[in-house]
Amino acid sequence: MTAICPICPRHCSIEEGKLGFCRARKNEGGTVICDNYGRLTSMALDPIEKKPLRRFHPGSMILSVGSYGCSLACPFCQNSEISMAGPDDARTEFVSPAELAEYADEQRENGNLGVAYTYNEPLVGYEYVMDTAKLVHGYDMKNVLVTNGYICREPLEELLPFIDAMNIDLKGYNREYYSWLEGSLDTVKDTIQTAARACHVEVTTLIVPGRNDKDTEMQRLARWLASVDDRIPLHVTRFFPRYKMADAAETPVETVHHLANIASSELQYVYTGNC
Repeated sequence: MTAICPICPRHCSIEEGKLGFCRARKNEGGTVICDNYGRLTSMALDPIEKKPLRRFHPGSMILSVGSYGCSLACPFCQNSEISMAGPDDARTEFVSPAELAEYADEQRENGNLGVAYTYNEPLVGYEYVMDTAKLVHGYDMKNVLVTNGYICREPLEELLPFIDAMNIDLKGYNREYYSWLEGSLDTVKDTIQTAARACHVEVTTLIVPGRNDKDTEMQRLARWLASVDDRIPLHVTRFFPRYKMADAAETPVETVHHLANIASSELQYVYTGNC
C-alpha cells in the first residue's frame, strides 16, 4: 500500500517500507512517518548571528541541531554530507524532544536562547520539530527554524505558533532556477508571506555565479520582498564550491557586495555573508 506524504508540495507517493525523495520520511504500515525522528547528526551552541539572524536577539547563543535529509536537490548544497544523506549514510545519535528541551534549558547559563532547527532541512523532520518546539516553549525559550521554505501551507500554519524566528532561503527569483533545484518559487514565496505574519523572518539568498547573479533578478527579488515588508532582513551570501559543483568558481566578493547594494535600494536591512 502506498501513502502520500503531506509535508511538502512534492507529495511523494511512497511504497510500504520505502523512503520519500527527502530520504527522511517513510511509509510504515500505510502511514508516512518521520524516519529521522530524534536522529541528530549535529549539535552546537552557536551565536544567533550564524543562523543567520541579525535582528533577533543579537548577541545571544542558540543550541543548534540537525538531522539528515532535504526536500530539495541543490547541486551546490553547502551541507551535502547530511542534507543529501539517508539513514544508512548519516552517523546519528538519538536525542528525544524532552532530552533536547531539557539540555537547551541547562545551557541558559551559557547564554542560550533556545533551539535552532538547522544544518539539514529541518522540515523533513516535521514531527520532531513540532514535538520539541512545544516543550522548548514550555521552558519559556525560543524556537528558530532555518529552512528552504518548501512546505505546504497547512503543516506550516500548524507549526508557526511554536516558532519565534525563521531564516528562509529564497534561492533565486525565477521559476526555471527553482526547477533546477526540483522545488517551487511560488511555494517559498508563500512560506515567506505566511511566516512573516506570524514570527520574525529573515531571508537568505546564496549567490551562485552564472545562475542567479544577474542585477535584474536581485532587483525583482528585493522589490518583491519589500512588498511583503521592507524591514525583512536579506542576507546575500557567497557560494563556495561544494557537492556536485565542487569544480565551479566561488562567488567573487565584489559580486556579493554589488548585489547587496542593489537590494538596499528596496530593503532597510541587507547583509553580506561568507565574505
